[in-house]
This record gives sequence, structure tokens and C-alpha cells, in this order.
Amino acid sequence: MLFTNAEALIANGCTPQLRQKRADALTICAAAIDAVDPYRVCKSILSSGRLTHETASLDFSSFSNIYLVAFGKASLGMAKAATEALPVRRGVVISPTPALSSMKTVEVFVGGHPLPTQDSLQGTENALALLRQVGAKDCVLVLISGGGSSLLEKPCIPLDDLRKLTEVLLASGATIDELNIVRKHLSYVKGGQLIPLTKATVVALIISDVVNDPFESIASGPTAPDPSTFHDAVAVLKKYNISGRIPASVVEYLSRGLSGAVPETPKPSDPCFARVHNVLVANNTLACHAAATAATNLGYSSVVASTSVTGEARQVGQMLVQKAKENPGCGIAVITGGETTVRVMGKGQGGRNQELVLGAIRELAGTEMVLASCATDGVDGRSPAAGAVADGCSLSRASNARLNPEEYLHRNDSYAFFSPLGDCLLSGPTGTNVMDLHILLQ
Repeated sequence: MLFTNAEALIANGCTPQLRQKRADALTICAAAIDAVDPYRVCKSILSSGRLTHETASLDFSSFSNIYLVAFGKASLGMAKAATEALPVRRGVVISPTPALSSMKTVEVFVGGHPLPTQDSLQGTENALALLRQVGAKDCVLVLISGGGSSLLEKPCIPLDDLRKLTEVLLASGATIDELNIVRKHLSYVKGGQLIPLTKATVVALIISDVVNDPFESIASGPTAPDPSTFHDAVAVLKKYNISGRIPASVVEYLSRGLSGAVPETPKPSDPCFARVHNVLVANNTLACHAAATAATNLGYSSVVASTSVTGEARQVGQMLVQKAKENPGCGIAVITGGETTVRVMGKGQGGRNQELVLGAIRELAGTEMVLASCATDGVDGRSPAAGAVADGCSLSRASNARLNPEEYLHRNDSYAFFSPLGDCLLSGPTGTNVMDLHILLQ
């Protein structure tokens, strides 16, 4: 079982029906995450020396050498599949976690997430050195997954200033697209800027952690042309009114970009992208449909309502339950996915998945429903949990423990709410990342 505390999570259901639905929700979550296992999805399209995918086909034997650069939460699994399937001469992997086993010819660096660290910068320098050395008859396999924005980084401003900016943007409620627009214009490697650094053909295999899977936003789009501009980056800062709370170096560098003193990121018309193949290998849609299949196999009438859910987490959770009440039924599994946001107002501990469930807890009260929300990477915000689960009895259990949902929402302290109830989903890092999964069982 994916969740280390599965038995306790199931036992917390106060009726046999709720215990069964809790067990089913955990099974469905596990099936979804298994479907986007990075090793499996990459190995399936790399075989016999070829790339075989519905959007691209390529014979790797036509190249003199194959090199590898990987970064993101799924980088280790992706790199393992690639090195088993292809004769990779040399590679650099930048991962948030160390490798459990060695890969011949591949060097692994452990970088920082969700904020870049000096180790991220060191790993990036090694990756850039490799890219500069390869020739026009070579191929570089670039393996990209969520979390790559903080792992592959060479900033145009001091690292501490970039970290501060990222923290302020995350706390403001900015979407990942908006965050990445700003980061791309403060970096030497994001927004397609990897491509001009190498003469080789680039094959990028991408696991998406962004709504609607735009290549230019996933890990800040290092291999994709960037349609955004310095004007767009400045507009994000103005939208959230944060110019007075961020380092002066950010405003200064973006101002230089507006004036044309520093070049824009490469645009779709740039000829360098003619030798680039960007291939999507896994996303939230794949996970959600695997969840629906698992729910159907458990006897539910399942529906994938959306794979592009956005909005304030607490409000999204509330609306999911409200819509279910408007369409009452029994044995129905409603699956949604996406990436909500949290506007940080307090100093509590938690993440968007736990806050989503906490926002729905009063709507759930007295029903036979179970709601689970899980970060597919196993890490929900700055907490040890992957998410949370609640049901129709959770509010009364919380009241008995003297836990007031509104107080914890006000402090953004969802982990402190669910932890004493034993309703946090605990999995540890899963090694993949395709945003979040929400499961509502009626």
C-alpha cells in the first residue's frame, strides 16, 4: 500500500460503510500514482533503440552518441529507464532526493526544492558543461518533471534574492504559470534557454505538473520556446502588489529587460527549436483516468469531472461536496485533478490538499461521503503529509478533540488539524509529480 498509515486511516471511519470507502479511496489514489510511475512510462516508449510515441518516432542509432540531462522529482526513475534502454554515454541528474542505486555513466546531484539551493546551482553547472561539449551529430535526452524549476537553475540575480521572490509569490496565491513567467525572466536556463547552449538534437521527455500541460511552463520550459515576455513578468508582480516586498535586484533586472538591455527568452520563431522534440509522457489526465478505472473495478460508477481544477483550495473542496449534494447518489466516484492555490494568511503548517479537505469538512458533516485529496509527489506543501481524508463523521470527531476548522483555516494550519485526528495521508516522496488528485466517494 502506498500510504504507510493506511490501517489507521481506514479505522478512523465511524461506520463500516465509511471504513470501506476510506479503504477504496486509498486504493484509488495508489492506482493513479502507479499509472504515472516515471520508470514505467519512460521504459514503455524507449525500446530497441527507438523512441516510440504517438507524437514522435525516432531511431537513436542514427546519432553518434547519446547523452542525458535529467531534473525534477521524477528524474531518478526517468533516468533509470533511459539508461537501461539506451547506450547513454554520460549523464547528469539533478534530483531532490539521492539515488538509491548507482547508474553507470550518470552522475546524480541532490538539489533543493521548493527553493533552489547552492547545490541546485552546482548540479546545473555540470549539466550545462555537458550540453556545451556535445556535438551536432549527438543526441541529448532531456528528462523533465515537476520540481525542475528549483533544481535546474542559473539565476540572473543573487540566489538568496531569487529564494525570497519565490517565497513571496507562493504566499501571494500566484499560479504556477505566473510564478514560472517571472522565474523564466530571471534565469539563464529557463524559457527555452537550454537549447542555444548545445549543437545536439534534443529529445525532451516530459512529465507534466502543470494544468493543461503547456511545455513552456513545465519546470519553467527549459527546452520549449517561451511566448511570455518581460512585460508579462512585471504584470505578475503588479497583479499581486508585491513589488515592495521583493528584493530590489528583481525589479532592477526586470526593468533592464523591459528596456531591452538584456535579451528576451527564445520565442517560437527561433530556428534553434527545429532540432528539438518535446514529448509528453505522463500527466494528471493519465492519473485521473487510472483512478477512474480503479474505482470502476471496485464497483463504483466513476466519472472524471475535470483534470484542470484551479482556484482557492478551501473553496474548491467546499464546492466539490456541494456539487455532489446537488446530484445525490450512492456508489458514485467523482475524480478530479489539477492544482489549487493557497493564499497564505497565517503561519501554520500544511498544503493545498489538506486545506482543500479542511475547507469541505462542514459540507461533509452527516453524509456518507469520503473526500481524499493527495499530492501525487507525496509532499503537500511544507508538511510531512501527502494530503488528507475526511468523511461525514470527521467534524464530530474534530469537535470532540476541540479542533475548530475555521481557526485552523485562518492560520493555514491544516496539518495541525488533521494530524491529531490521524487523517493525514502519509506516503513520503513518490518519485513522480503530476499535480494533485481529488477523490469523492458517495
